[in-house]
Amino acid sequence: MKLLKKATMFGLMAGFGVSALADNPISTYHYLADPGAAADDDYFYIITDSDDPAPANSNGYKIYALYAFRSRDMQNWTDYGIIYDARKVSGINDIWASGIAVHNGTFYIVFPDGGGGGIGYIKAPAIEGPWTNAVGQGKDKLVGGRGIIGCDGVSWCFDPGIFIDDDGTTYVTWGGGESTSRPNTDNFDIVKLNDAKNAPVGNGSHVKVNNLPTRKMLEASYIHKHKGTYYFSYSTGWQQGAPTIDYGTSNNVMGPYTWKGTILGDPSMNGRSINGNNNHHGIAEFKGHSYVVYHDRRIAKGHNGLEIIPADDGQPKPNEGYHRSVSVDEMFYNADGTIQTVKVTDEGPAQIENFDPYDWYPALTSSKQKGIRSRSNFVQGKAAEHVLLPLSSKESWLRVSGVDFGTAATGFTVEAASAADNNKIEIRTGSATGTLAGTCTLKNTGNKNTYAENKCEVEGLKGIVKQLFLVFKGDRDSTMAIKAWGFEGSGTTPPEPQKPFSGKAWDIPGKIEMENFDEPGSGRGSEIKSYSENDSEDHGAESNGGKSYREGTGVDIYKKASGYIVGYNQAGEWLEYTVNIEKEGDYTMFAAVASANATSGFKLSIDDKDITEEIAIPKNDGEENYDDYSKVKANVKLPAGEHILRFTVTGDWMDIDYIQFAAGKDAKDPDEEGQVGIRTIARMNATSAEAYDVFNVNGKKVASFMARSMDDAQKIWRAGVPSQKVQGFCIIRNRSTGMTSKVRVTR
Repeated sequence: MKLLKKATMFGLMAGFGVSALADNPISTYHYLADPGAAADDDYFYIITDSDDPAPANSNGYKIYALYAFRSRDMQNWTDYGIIYDARKVSGINDIWASGIAVHNGTFYIVFPDGGGGGIGYIKAPAIEGPWTNAVGQGKDKLVGGRGIIGCDGVSWCFDPGIFIDDDGTTYVTWGGGESTSRPNTDNFDIVKLNDAKNAPVGNGSHVKVNNLPTRKMLEASYIHKHKGTYYFSYSTGWQQGAPTIDYGTSNNVMGPYTWKGTILGDPSMNGRSINGNNNHHGIAEFKGHSYVVYHDRRIAKGHNGLEIIPADDGQPKPNEGYHRSVSVDEMFYNADGTIQTVKVTDEGPAQIENFDPYDWYPALTSSKQKGIRSRSNFVQGKAAEHVLLPLSSKESWLRVSGVDFGTAATGFTVEAASAADNNKIEIRTGSATGTLAGTCTLKNTGNKNTYAENKCEVEGLKGIVKQLFLVFKGDRDSTMAIKAWGFEGSGTTPPEPQKPFSGKAWDIPGKIEMENFDEPGSGRGSEIKSYSENDSEDHGAESNGGKSYREGTGVDIYKKASGYIVGYNQAGEWLEYTVNIEKEGDYTMFAAVASANATSGFKLSIDDKDITEEIAIPKNDGEENYDDYSKVKANVKLPAGEHILRFTVTGDWMDIDYIQFAAGKDAKDPDEEGQVGIRTIARMNATSAEAYDVFNVNGKKVASFMARSMDDAQKIWRAGVPSQKVQGFCIIRNRSTGMTSKVRVTR
């Protein structure tokens, strides 16, 4: 990601105003369907499949690929294009309605293979990929043909949904079909996955929904959770009129559920319904709001007033029943936990935060579009690439809503290819013909696959701009390809990368104190982050008088008699440290850790490349389970020079004090022989006596004496009279140097 200068932002705008143009659907330049939804702390995500390949006179669907979108503000969406393409992945047929979940920074998708031939399971480190098989057990399918378990007798083995509960347990639901019974309750299955192998635990369990009305359960099963209650939603059958999205609730994710009502009505077109309409949805909570995504047919014949988008064969008036679009609206709960029927709108949900222009955005980032097309360059094993292709001889533009330019923008940068002279981008406010802020003339790169950076000055862009337009001008259509863009600001501070906590990289060989992870950078972009924390609360602050040791990070740092440790660690969290490695070669890593959980663990990487496998942490028993530190070690190979070391938690609920590297394979622990514990640092060549203090596990000082070394102090403590009344672990601290060691006394 390329970062541009970041302006000082004004406060969140009180209101964004009502757009003169409709904001639903999220894309008006290709046909999308069957959405799924997920969210994390930063973005709301949507995946869809596509009706683009269907011809104008289609009487069916052609669905081959999955597309992905994300938004910070629920108005401006980045379209990543095709993220997974059945036509380019061996062993997969068509891909229809799929489900998505994100957990601890990893994305998961379940998809139907061939509209009923089984359910695949893939994962990725980012929404744009690259996506890899996540099934486990050497299988290429989770459910169905070539899968781990069968379809369990449901009529249609498709439309899967994926749900990850608060404790990290994963569930997959699938199924569909119209049985002869009314109401029918045996069309859907739920299965729990084993986190270790991503394999199902047992077979599927048929979903039962009690108190159903006569309307049948057809397809699109989906699970979400709100305030401790599980919601099972689905599309109803065609035979009782146009389908709706109905739901039931339960206090058990596996059910049974009790039917409660309708979430979403018929996806009609301008109030008109057609025979054969179907319905599909996704639900996720984001920044204190709940949203439902769904498909409709509102633009198949230009119903939004912008343009008539042709079918794949270029015909201007496609069969609207088979050319769907994806929209999103806010969803509200009643006080008793039931869901209000969603009001379908043209405007979509309110914008919930301002758009930051001082970042580097994929080209297809916008709240509305006209006169554009796009090209996806999908290569298996690589992140998706999506390119904007303007129809520049016509009215062609992108609109971005609620843009906060702060003090002022001074420049615009765009990465683009141009196969003609005189192609340009105008930056305007208010409308596509509004006030001109700047013009970027694109370099002629000779073709649409060779890209160059183009810069131009802008003026008049400051404060909140409600509607910003990038207008594309040229003599011929489809002679430019836009990859990414962003703005620069005047009088602002450029983004800075992360930096060592003390201003100096940690030396290797040497010891790294885990609480002193790198300071994060300023600005936006993944490369400025130095930590990842699952929640914003510092659970260790109470031990430090209510003040966080690393204020504002949420990293859980506990103060103990020996100093600070990082605790309350959960799977997926990570910390980074800038290190300076003396020379390339073999090293032995030692870590001081504690846990009461049998599945706790961590791994280490250098510059995003793993240098260890998962390292298991011994489980402690008894009252001192998080104060009884032990050492774990691993042989690693390290490159010379300055690098970023990442510590990643792979199993919940562990504490860690420090990591230490010694030169050589199977090297001796640099700490004093036999000592394993918090900050066990040997003070070499000590010849004069110094003062040592002893603290119990509660941090209370229980003794003081003089000793010549830490080893001498430990011997004095074990044999001395003061220790006779103390059992268990104590911390010995050198009063002058702060060096500490942990010692256990048993009487």
